[in-house]
Amino acid sequence: MIIAHDLGTSGNKASLHEDDGRLLDSVTVSYPTDYRHGGIAEQDPRDWERAVIDATRRLVRQAGVQASRVSGLVVSGQMMGAVFLDHRYEPVRPAIIWADTRAHAQAERLSDLVGAARAYEILGHRVDPTYSLAKLMWIREHEPESWARSRHVCIAKDFVVHRLTGVLATDRSDASSTNAYDQAAGTWSSPILEAAGVDESLFPPILESTQVVGAVRDDVAEEMGLPRGVHVVMGGGDGPTAAVGAGRVSPDTAPYVCLGTSSWISFASASPLHDERQRTFTFDHVVPGLFVPTATMQSSGASIDWAYEVLSADGGSPPLPELISAAGADDVDTGNLYFLPYLLGERSPHWAPDARGAFLGIERHHHREHMMRAVLEGIGFNLALCLEAFAQSGRTIESIDAIGGGAASDQWLQILADIWCIPVHRRSVVEEANSLGAAVTAAVGLGLTDFDAARDLSHVVADFSPDPRRSEIYAERLPRFRDAFSALSRWFHSTREA
Repeated sequence: MIIAHDLGTSGNKASLHEDDGRLLDSVTVSYPTDYRHGGIAEQDPRDWERAVIDATRRLVRQAGVQASRVSGLVVSGQMMGAVFLDHRYEPVRPAIIWADTRAHAQAERLSDLVGAARAYEILGHRVDPTYSLAKLMWIREHEPESWARSRHVCIAKDFVVHRLTGVLATDRSDASSTNAYDQAAGTWSSPILEAAGVDESLFPPILESTQVVGAVRDDVAEEMGLPRGVHVVMGGGDGPTAAVGAGRVSPDTAPYVCLGTSSWISFASASPLHDERQRTFTFDHVVPGLFVPTATMQSSGASIDWAYEVLSADGGSPPLPELISAAGADDVDTGNLYFLPYLLGERSPHWAPDARGAFLGIERHHHREHMMRAVLEGIGFNLALCLEAFAQSGRTIESIDAIGGGAASDQWLQILADIWCIPVHRRSVVEEANSLGAAVTAAVGLGLTDFDAARDLSHVVADFSPDPRRSEIYAERLPRFRDAFSALSRWFHSTREA
């Protein structure tokens, strides 16, 4: 049996799998995030460690299996962050996670030094404050004491793997999320790091996601309730790992959308996909030799959760699934009510860390269900612009499979199908895609199966075809959504400078 850990933004999900990857049981342990003004988003890496240990112990007990049957463990996790470690591999400060956008000036300076076009060609990504390297530069300039103590920098799952095994390393997928990785060479990029003034020795060695790093340390195994000698496979970043869980393990598979805290549209490819306007980007896949062209928006499920918190502040709102269901009813007409889902700035397609959320066109008759529907539509509109970017880069998407927590909602998937004018299919893995993908990655690393096995571990369970009448209405509204962002973009930028 294999235990997979998925280090998300809100908590760690531990899942138990058969050797072929099939899911048996799961447990989630949550941890807090410190969101503050100025684009700050931080977590305590020790919370991740505690969550992994606690969730493992609870999972084995809950599943009622003999711990001796567990032979492998793997970690997948949130990408693009920065964990700063001292010479003893202890955290110097809280980890800066993917959602943190404070490093505007550092990213702009690095882009100017390297050249935006050259950087995109090397990295497969724009230079942006959401990536790890700009975060390093920010710490160096604003927290010199923390910087002076830092000897190693890694990503979330790398920190946990080190705590489990004593080995600090990363994999290609997470390395490709740092803005410090040469995608063609598969190494840390000397020109980029030289321009940033950052020494390559801060970064860990790069391994394949399927490589066995070592065994769980005896003292940690005892805390987890596991036997000695459980192998730990390197694992990968949550986006590329979810692609495996969705069965996207070769270029002939269809695209998928993940509807989580953030949302992304992605597919497997034999080579990176470079967009002329740099709206999309490419990660390395956890499948050796493959890539995952991606368009990610910052605040998808995060916008829904925020809206629900605000709309239910008086305690009179129905549970979130019921409110989403009510918002998706045919008679809820948002008309000229729009929501810009940019609570944490935005990556694709705008790359605007200054952007912020906004309701536009509110009228007296608008109530909770109108506001929530506007949020669902706003996310759909933004993802429609991502689909447009792929089409203009030569990858037309004719249908799409949906995973992630948001894929559980019939009403939202219908809204998305209507906005995108393409069929949307719910897969049998919703919130389990990362876990399933991680387990398959571990099974491959342990020699138990190959990545093709992922194709048979999930299937389509529901289809949502676009309604021609509603699609026509949304086609008229999409340009107005685009215009709303354009009209406010200068104002967003001015608020940062104020």
